[in-house]
Amino acid sequence: MFLFELETYTSRLRLIGLLALIVGLGAWWLDLSGTVYECPYCRTQRTVIALLGIILMLPNPRHWILRFIGSVFAFLGAFVAAFQNFNGWKKVSAGTFTFNENIYVDSFLLSGCALFIIIGLTWLLMLPAPTKADDA
Repeated sequence: MFLFELETYTSRLRLIGLLALIVGLGAWWLDLSGTVYECPYCRTQRTVIALLGIILMLPNPRHWILRFIGSVFAFLGAFVAAFQNFNGWKKVSAGTFTFNENIYVDSFLLSGCALFIIIGLTWLLMLPAPTKADDA
């Protein structure tokens, strides 16, 4: 099944970058419209997702400079997402954890999703481009 093949994603960087940019800008729109609460952790994560999307859409995203810049952004975003998510795990350990009333804006779940997205985008940026031999 082509969804489980890495080449499906490594050969479609621009499309994935566009999706990441839409996710990042959509999250900013929710923030600026007042739909979600203002959170510096969330703002950092959505900005990093959008920036990685922009990098993936550039003509040569695998250039070493873009990989370096992308990895710096990704490290910041992943650290912030992991820190925010770990704060939820501390509450779980203390027995004080509760999900947000509106589960779709729960910071524990969203930071976990952001961590997966940021790491995934970074892997796509760092992996080599598929070769013609991969298509055979």
